[in-house]
Amino acid sequence: MMLILSIFILTAGFLMLVKPDAWWEITESWKSSNAAEPSDFYIKTTRFGGCIFVLAGFIGIIGFCLL
Repeated sequence: MMLILSIFILTAGFLMLVKPDAWWEITESWKSSNAAEPSDFYIKTTRFGGCIFVLAGFIGIIGFCLL
């Protein structure tokens, strides 16, 4: 179960890191009727969060392999 969760977190992290616009479309675009695109601040914080998710995913996979 930990391996599946780690792979999911890693995948979400890569999406957040590489395509923050796509992540915004999935998670935030439905909340606003007049927002056409995410702000620069949103893109930067989403990429930072993506880095954290990627690191957590790698640590989870390594932890699973070592146990």
